[in-house]
Amino acid sequence: MTLEKELEEGLRSSARAYAPEDDAWGSVAARIAARQRRRWAFTVGIGAIAVVAVVAFLVLDGGDDLSVEVGPAGLEGTRYTAASTVLESPDHGPQLCLGVMADSYPPQCEGPDVIGWDWGAVEGEESAAGTTWGRYTVVGTWDGEALTLTEPPSPAEASDPPDRDEDPFGTPCPEPDGGWRVIDPPRSSDETLNDAIAHARSQPTVGGVWTDQSINPASLEEGKGNDPTKLILNASFTEDLERHEQAMREIWGGALCVSEASIRATKLMEIRAEVEAEVGDFLFSGIDEVAGQVEIGVPVDEGLQERFDKRYGAGVVEVQAALRPVGT
Repeated sequence: MTLEKELEEGLRSSARAYAPEDDAWGSVAARIAARQRRRWAFTVGIGAIAVVAVVAFLVLDGGDDLSVEVGPAGLEGTRYTAASTVLESPDHGPQLCLGVMADSYPPQCEGPDVIGWDWGAVEGEESAAGTTWGRYTVVGTWDGEALTLTEPPSPAEASDPPDRDEDPFGTPCPEPDGGWRVIDPPRSSDETLNDAIAHARSQPTVGGVWTDQSINPASLEEGKGNDPTKLILNASFTEDLERHEQAMREIWGGALCVSEASIRATKLMEIRAEVEAEVGDFLFSGIDEVAGQVEIGVPVDEGLQERFDKRYGAGVVEVQAALRPVGT
């Protein structure tokens, strides 16, 4: 199996294993698969897939004539909101799907209990094999383990992720004279591409390695992506950029961009392990080598972002909270 095929299978596996629930997290799995068709984020050698996760929350008006029994604890403390699937199965009561959601029928998921939920007070639910589920915008208080409703939930539609100002897998180098093109055709094959990636990965100062296929419009079509003659190989390093570019040019004859990394990939791995250990019960985690960032998903950010910014520097760790304070 070629390196490219191994990466493709690894990316698909990670999309399945780490795909948070489609509504609360803006269809992460679908977006990962779409990026795979467009451009690769190579992470061989550090054991992590550089996933740029975008969180999308939809907060609706809640003007429907619905009623719900609200527990007394729901009126205390900060109120949080999210748009997500609520699911009840024979194994558990109503839960908010914030983690992995199995692609099955009926669906399966895990998440915090929703206190005060009443299926008789909402609309739009589905039921099969003893499982009931539906997509809703919920508002309530959080005690660290469960969400207690403070107002009636309202139906929610799945939302598209927000547009980003910049391409998460773009090329930071300026376009060279004559455009991005092949310099040496014999060294612009799948084999030399894989060799160049392996070389970059072997360097202690590597920050990230990825390919940008924006110069190949056909890459969006099934089976037409990852053409080594129509992509830009990107590699970032924390130092000695000229030396690294010369070494990679001896291997790779296609379009190449060598840029400066803010942090080493190995350091990102260390930080990710520390963050996971400290957070404990997290929803997902990943490394974005392009941005030089560790990402971790949690139900609620209770001071984590501020703490990690002080420890590692602003932006090195991005905490993505599924439940956001109302009004933010």
